[in-house]
Amino acid sequence: MNQQELESTLQYLQNLPSETEVVEFKEAKANFDFNKLGKYFSALSNEANLKNRPFAWLVFGIENKHHAIVGTQFRTSRKDLDSLKGEIANKTTSRITFMEIYELPLTEGRVIMFQIPAAPKGVPLAFEGHYYGRDGEELSPLNLEEIERIRAQAINNDWSAGIVKEATIDDLDDEAIKVARLNFKSKSPDKAAEVDNWDDITFLNKAKITIKGQITRTAIILLGREEAEHFISPAEAKIRWILKDSKGVEKDYLIVSCPMLLAVDKIYTKIRNLKYRYIKDDTLFPDEVNQYEPYSIREALNNCIAHQDYTKYGRINVIEMEDQLVFTNLGSFIPGSVEKVVREDAPEELYRNRFLVTAMFNLKMVDTVGGGIKKIFNYQRARFFPMPDYDLSEGKVKVTIAGKVLDMEYARILAQNKDLTLEEIMMLDKVQKKHLLTDFEEKHLKTKKLIEGRRPNYYIGIKVAQETGQKAAYSKNRAFDKDYYLDLIVKAIKEHKSVDRSDVDELLWNKLPDWMNDRQKKSKIKNLLSELRMKGTINNAGNDAKPKWIITKKVQ
Repeated sequence: MNQQELESTLQYLQNLPSETEVVEFKEAKANFDFNKLGKYFSALSNEANLKNRPFAWLVFGIENKHHAIVGTQFRTSRKDLDSLKGEIANKTTSRITFMEIYELPLTEGRVIMFQIPAAPKGVPLAFEGHYYGRDGEELSPLNLEEIERIRAQAINNDWSAGIVKEATIDDLDDEAIKVARLNFKSKSPDKAAEVDNWDDITFLNKAKITIKGQITRTAIILLGREEAEHFISPAEAKIRWILKDSKGVEKDYLIVSCPMLLAVDKIYTKIRNLKYRYIKDDTLFPDEVNQYEPYSIREALNNCIAHQDYTKYGRINVIEMEDQLVFTNLGSFIPGSVEKVVREDAPEELYRNRFLVTAMFNLKMVDTVGGGIKKIFNYQRARFFPMPDYDLSEGKVKVTIAGKVLDMEYARILAQNKDLTLEEIMMLDKVQKKHLLTDFEEKHLKTKKLIEGRRPNYYIGIKVAQETGQKAAYSKNRAFDKDYYLDLIVKAIKEHKSVDRSDVDELLWNKLPDWMNDRQKKSKIKNLLSELRMKGTINNAGNDAKPKWIITKKVQ
């Protein structure tokens, strides 16, 4: 929105007789509690869903009685304001965050307008695991009836079950139907003899691909002829494979349309599943393995088909790079978090495309017993490769599967510690990727002595280092006591009468922990010198640009 549109929208909101379930005004003159902001985000998002509105508004800098502008000093830096998107996403279902945060510098004062998206159909939006709503103008927990009303949307609005009245069985691909029959018999061997006696319509009804002989959108997606894709327009049933080199330059591509049952194999054959050879320094490592477990590729692809939000009219993407595969599909991740899926290892209660998922299960394309994603994690574990990365931001699901060892220290931990749970491995995977740990994860890993160090610079614990032959690596990561560094500086100055900053850098650089980057090492050395100066141990006989450190007379 431009300035004029924003001012017009704000004037409309101000002229409302009172706050509604989808509009909230706050003065927030100086600051506003983040947790309360998150609760309002959840409440307004859920209410927008229930009121069938595309979004809601939370406005700072306006008092809520007469809707007069009072101005706000909340996060005056634009960078700090924009960082709210990530902060909220880290606490909400499927990492949903603000559509946009607008600043209005008006003559009466600064106003901030938070545009909050409606919760996805069928998915109530939680903040820190709790659902919130509005009771009139009051913030309150979302009641059970409202939660169930939102969840019922996933069942009542199943796009994939829609009937395509113009389509007939002639619009389905003969080869796809043959493969579907074979897969159905493999999935249900007790019915194999019967299947051969069913005509195509009977089979499609029994496999829950059609409804009483009527062609569904699911039938077009899974079994439709390529030219039949127009029946689901403007939605698309396409997978785009892109091959990129190490610099991210596109080298090749392929776009495959329905029938998706056959498209998966076409995409799979394009992926170069090369051999990965380990640099072995431990007999626990195998000689070589395929970069990717075939099951993982097919499962990730089929999950994209099953959970794509076809109402967003986009394509499924598979991007192949030298050492990783990236799969993306549009739509929020309904379970909320991957950790929840792996931990509970149970079927989901809600599906965006329930009819489509059921059909894919019957055709042996997906596993609805809850173990598909967990299997991918376990295949990566068996290779000592990083765990899959799930990015649930920007209204899509992005899954990255690595095809090599990222960190040998991490790989050794997996090789030597067979008793680690998958949840612990996922926590350690965050450490090797330099991702933030939750307070619970940090406490758990430290209690088990798997890691040491301070957030975010963790390193393997001494017990693990000793068991996995990494004593030297541990010592390099663990810092010496501060007095050790101070003593080194003082001794060097006494020996050479004076030293400059480059001398001190050279003296300490390789003695500082390996986890520190150059900037952190420079900052550490600066702090050590400052401490000695403030204690009166050393003086700068030069200047700020060219320091010359000497011992003070009282120390001499």
